[in-house]
Amino acid sequence: MKARLAAVIAMSLVLLTGCGDKEVSQSADNLPTVTTNQGEAPTIGAPTGVAPTTLVTKDIIVGSGAEALPTSTMTVHYTLMTWSKGELIESSWNGGSPATFPLANVIVGWQQGIPGMKVGGRRLLVIPPDLGYGEQGGGPIGPNETLIFVVDAIGVA
Repeated sequence: MKARLAAVIAMSLVLLTGCGDKEVSQSADNLPTVTTNQGEAPTIGAPTGVAPTTLVTKDIIVGSGAEALPTSTMTVHYTLMTWSKGELIESSWNGGSPATFPLANVIVGWQQGIPGMKVGGRRLLVIPPDLGYGEQGGGPIGPNETLIFVVDAIGVA
């Protein structure tokens, strides 16, 4: 009976995690700092220590608009930094135009980390390699890289 109860509890935790409830990993104390100037490109402090091994989400600014769903098409500004180098890799703020895309077409870390975010919000995502670009990497992202995104939700459709 105890073994069955433990299995049910473990399965419930897996299901809750899949539904968008994200636990901040044990490495939450060494998360990079992010500025809170809404409407301006964020500044991200260089990360320290060992990168988290699970997806970390942290609302820097809580939005009050429409809420993102797993099936949403998002319009966002984003900034990307890699954990290993602590350097800015890419930012939609630099081009002046936000990005628009269906969540279903992006990396798993975004698919799991964006739902629940509201328009007007800014969210920090720390994405381990298995939810990002994995062993192969991609473009300027090296193999097995932990990604740091700061995402500002501008629109949800």
